[in-house]
Amino acid sequence: MSRLSRHSVTQQSSALKPEFSLEERRLLLGVAHRSILSAFDGPPPPETSFSPHLSEPRGVFTTLYLRGNLRGCVGYALPVAPLHSAVADSARAAAFEDTRFCPVTQAEALELQVSLSVLSRLAPVQPEEVEVGRHGLVISLGSRRGLLLPQVPVEHHWDRETFLEHTCHKAGLDPQAWRHGATLEAFTAEVFGDEEAAK
Repeated sequence: MSRLSRHSVTQQSSALKPEFSLEERRLLLGVAHRSILSAFDGPPPPETSFSPHLSEPRGVFTTLYLRGNLRGCVGYALPVAPLHSAVADSARAAAFEDTRFCPVTQAEALELQVSLSVLSRLAPVQPEEVEVGRHGLVISLGSRRGLLLPQVPVEHHWDRETFLEHTCHKAGLDPQAWRHGATLEAFTAEVFGDEEAAK
C-alpha cells in the first residue's frame, strides 16, 4: 500500500451534515492513539468489532500536532484498506515515518493531538469545477502525482489557480501542467480531531 506524506492544516467545519457520529469519531481517534502508543507498550489488545461503516475501505490522512505544532502527517489517498485499519496504519506512519520529522518519542506520544481527514472517493474534475475550501486535489502526469487536502488553500488564502499550481508543484510538475495534459481528480474530506471529540 502506498502512503502519502502531506502538509496538514487546521480544521474547518463543514456546512454539510457530518458523515461520522461523535461516537464514531471518538472510536477512530482512539484507534489512532492506541496505534502510536503500541510502539512503546507492545501490541494493543484486540479491537472490538467495528461497524460496517467504519470497515468500509476509505482514504484517510492522520495529522499529528504537538503543543500546537505539526508533528507528522501521512495518509492514503485511495481506499486501500478498511477505514479503522487505515487510521491505525497512517497514525503510526505519521508518528514514526514522516521524513520531515524525527520519530515521536514516548513522552511526546502522550501529548499528541490527532486530527483525521477521511476522504471521499476520487472523481475526475475540470479545473473550472474546483471549489476552494470544498475540494482536495490529486494531479498526476505519468509517474508523478501530487495531493493537497481541502484545508490547504483555505489556510494559505489561495484562489483556484494558485491551488492548482501548488498541487502541480507537489507532484514535481510544472505549475501550469494542469493546463497541459495532467489528470485532475477531486475529493472532499471530513476533518475531526481530539479537541472536538472531547467536547
